[in-house]
Amino acid sequence: MSTNGFSTEEDSRGGHDQICCLIDSNERCTRQAGNASYSKRIQKTVQQRKLKLTRDDSVSHIYICDFHKNMIQSVRSKRKRKDSEDDRGSPDGDDDVPEIDFFQMPVNALRRYKRHFKISTRPGLNKAQLAEAVARHFRTIPVVEKEALTYFIYMAKNYKSRFDQKYIDTVHS
Repeated sequence: MSTNGFSTEEDSRGGHDQICCLIDSNERCTRQAGNASYSKRIQKTVQQRKLKLTRDDSVSHIYICDFHKNMIQSVRSKRKRKDSEDDRGSPDGDDDVPEIDFFQMPVNALRRYKRHFKISTRPGLNKAQLAEAVARHFRTIPVVEKEALTYFIYMAKNYKSRFDQKYIDTVHS
């Protein structure tokens, strides 16, 4: 129910009285929808992992059931763990690392990243191969979280786009 275009508490409950909006292997899901939505990012994950899930266009909402939510999450987390083992990183440390979709970046940005960090690759890579090489390198960069947050707060407070050398020297002293 809405009043003057605003949602009421009944509307904001998510999919409590709705059925999952997905079609799984050509069969409409009949499970109760939860509060997870089938966003564009999730659709892309489903497509990349070649899951047989599609959204039922006849449904007006985008809420999915917990079964499909867990299915999609498990496919995403399996991928992260596999990559971390291949990279010789710690499988434990990659659990809360946000995943960045380098496939969405323009090719020239990927090339600049590759050139800046001097990543050695074979010549003639296509965009997907270049994005994978950049992503692999990006996951290996160590970040001291406390230091990064300190720099970020300094930059935000001082409206700077580059650090003052004096500030860097005092932090590292």
